[in-house]
Amino acid sequence: MAENDKTGRRTRLLARVSGRVQGVGFRYWTRDQADRLGLTGAAVNQPDGSVKIIAEGSEEAVEVLRLELASGRTPGKVERLETTYSHATGEFSAFGVG
Repeated sequence: MAENDKTGRRTRLLARVSGRVQGVGFRYWTRDQADRLGLTGAAVNQPDGSVKIIAEGSEEAVEVLRLELASGRTPGKVERLETTYSHATGEFSAFGVG
């Protein structure tokens, strides 16, 4: 695994974003933010209208993404953001949109 922060610790963010987040460019915006931060993972539309985000990288970069998701500056309108953290698995080599 890449060591991209001072401690080499990588973390995984699993986020479920609800609101008006499908059909508004939200996943692509998320990918752009993740790429800028050096994160890997995916943003995927869910059948219930939410978007599932998995992001892995440094603790600092993952937290910056979480703050961006909650900022109110995203495409569409985020009404609810649910997040959990765990250890990174290293399963992704880039950040994708599904």
